[in-house]
Amino acid sequence: MRKSHDSVFTIGIGGAAGDGAREAGNTLGTILAELGYESFVSFTYPSLIRGGHNFARLTFSKEKVYSDHEALDVLIALNEESIGLHRNELASYAVVFADLFEQKDLAALGNNAVALPMAATVKDMNVPAITRNSMALGAICYLLDLDFELMQTALQKAFNGKQPETNIKLADMGYQLLKEKGFKHKKKISPSPEKKELIDGNSALAKGLIAAGLDFYVAYPMTPATSILHFLASKQKDSSLRVIQPESELSVINMALGIAYAGKRVAIGSASGGFALMQEAVSCAGMMEAPLVIAVSQRQAPATGLPTYSSQTDLRFVIHSGHGEFPKIVIAPGDPEESFYAGAEALNLAWRYQLPVIILIDKIISEHASTSLLKADKIKIDHGSVATELGEKYGRYQITSDGISPMAFPGTPNTIVKTTSYEHNEIGITIEEAGPTKAMLNKRFAKTETIIKSLDHHETVKIYGNRSSNDVIVFWGSTKGPVLEAAKYIKKSVKFVQIIWMDPFDVKKVTQELSGAKNIICVECNHDGQLAALIREKTGIAVTEKILKFDSRPFEPVSLAEEINKKI
Repeated sequence: MRKSHDSVFTIGIGGAAGDGAREAGNTLGTILAELGYESFVSFTYPSLIRGGHNFARLTFSKEKVYSDHEALDVLIALNEESIGLHRNELASYAVVFADLFEQKDLAALGNNAVALPMAATVKDMNVPAITRNSMALGAICYLLDLDFELMQTALQKAFNGKQPETNIKLADMGYQLLKEKGFKHKKKISPSPEKKELIDGNSALAKGLIAAGLDFYVAYPMTPATSILHFLASKQKDSSLRVIQPESELSVINMALGIAYAGKRVAIGSASGGFALMQEAVSCAGMMEAPLVIAVSQRQAPATGLPTYSSQTDLRFVIHSGHGEFPKIVIAPGDPEESFYAGAEALNLAWRYQLPVIILIDKIISEHASTSLLKADKIKIDHGSVATELGEKYGRYQITSDGISPMAFPGTPNTIVKTTSYEHNEIGITIEEAGPTKAMLNKRFAKTETIIKSLDHHETVKIYGNRSSNDVIVFWGSTKGPVLEAAKYIKKSVKFVQIIWMDPFDVKKVTQELSGAKNIICVECNHDGQLAALIREKTGIAVTEKILKFDSRPFEPVSLAEEINKKI
């Protein structure tokens, strides 16, 4: 039995593929968000077309929830396997809701095991089997002492377009069943006053791209980046956005380069393996100075690895992507809310500086959801430097002090716009002489100096906790969730440093926040401590401790807090 914590409540939903565990988790999270709760929903599934165990885990509270917890207060078991797999995660007083006909050992789980006739009920009603989990959702709403009318209103919104009458009727039956049994309510957690939306990182990133004026999205499906493609494809009807799925990742990026050359705002996305196939064209984007956004979602590697599990193993690979030397920007948001703003910022940065901008996320950010506040009205579109006075000798690669040349696009009257993968002069004519080659390389890298001068205007680093503490926890990407959730259980007052911009690296800010610290503990999900090495390379500061996890699973916040407590 696991120890649960009073400030949070965790619900697990398990079943086979097709049982609707993920849908149930998202629906319950949406209901709780509508009622004003903060929540975090994760989803685990195997890399199988059919079958295998699917599990959704939802942790909620009145306060911000950064990550889910392992200890389960409630388990909804849609099949018998779910009880066996998650029995050891149950808190001592946990409630188990199990289907009446599938569970044979409810008595062994104690008095808090409740048989719900889910399968039998949907069969009698002659409705799809996947709707049966709605009965368990209703039972949970009673258990949590949620207002019955508010629950129905929230269900109506959550099931909009998804057989709302059937699902609400089943939820009502589950609610009444627990009420008739005289089941005691669990300790009530009051909601927070500010309502947010429950959203996963891929959807949030896609919304950010749209807010910044995305014209085209091009991608080939690859877990865990695929849902960016699906989300944006669903938005084509109501906008001028166009989404294309070519036959391979090679086609994806080369098509995107053509779109950028034509003057349209374009983004692409893939998982790490798909991005690996794109490397020659990434380098071409650097030479062409093409404004291109690339979303890269990491999964456990190398090779095929574990396609539906996560890691933070590609930081170095992405920073050094593309052969040769050329400027690029790499941003690593830590949650869906940051992914939204990173998507918009990346598109603007690509056009402002005319280079590839990479948004580095992972499976945890891509597919897990949390309550977030996304303010599209905060996004302003930056169209970059577009030439207004053009002549026959227009120089697409005109040398300027900041490295940024005025752009023009094919179709501009009386203007020839040349681009090439070959080294070139200011108007795009191929060259091989040493002097002009050096001049063009310096011209491109002048952008890096321009970007570095602007870093104070970007949130490259975030600070949490006690800013004056000599104990510092440094992290990046999806480890933000477990680290900040662990902060609730760390005994000492410590400082937390989240690094978001990986390239160019904000040497000034990172040095300022880490200098003089007694303990610097780097937390990341890879074997080599890639961020720790990057910090030392860029600042000369060595971390004193590393907490690394490389089994494809995220950190569990309470266990992480215990490990940090030992080190400080």
